Amino acid sequence: MPDLKQLYDAVVSGDAKTAQLITKEALAAGIDPLKLVNEHMVPAMDEVGRRFEANEYFVPELLISARAMKGALELIRPLLIARGDKPVGRVAIGTVKGDLHDIGKNLVASLLEGGGFEVLDLGVNVSPEKFIEAVNAKQADIVAMSALLTTTMPAMKTTIDALTQAGVRGKVKVLIGGAPITQKYADEIGADGYSENAVGAVALAKKAVGVA
Repeated sequence: MPDLKQLYDAVVSGDAKTAQLITKEALAAGIDPLKLVNEHMVPAMDEVGRRFEANEYFVPELLISARAMKGALELIRPLLIARGDKPVGRVAIGTVKGDLHDIGKNLVASLLEGGGFEVLDLGVNVSPEKFIEAVNAKQADIVAMSALLTTTMPAMKTTIDALTQAGVRGKVKVLIGGAPITQKYADEIGADGYSENAVGAVALAKKAVGVA
């Protein structure tokens, strides 16, 4: 029987190889994949988030922990899908139209996966129509938008207006973030939430779907 504490430690330390190895051994031993996620991997990412908030970890550490988590999840996700387990929620995430920056968006996407969400990563330079399609075709619960340039910030309002015109604004929570974004701007354009960092974005997303 594998030592599952090693899985927790591997995610916290960003040891992707060990995280995958322990996950493979645990699944081969018949351990419930959801138990691996809920009792070991999610708490590990919570600890990573705590260290980030305490300035013990910085963005590079977040990225390598998220990568370790993602590698283990790739082994688990097909099993959960096959047996019909539901994710915490479904998030359509993308960098808005006109903006090609993706480091922050990728980090948020990885941490959301670590938090139990199904992530629909729409990439960069995402048009309002693509976000609307994700809501309609993929039943996204949350639309998460990122912008790194002040010149592309208005695309967030354009997208929210388009969601309203398409009749789907009431179906989703809209969360925004990025270097130039503020809570004041989120309020002005009618977004449901704003976070200044990736860790906060996960907490915001959980709150949005009613998960403590």
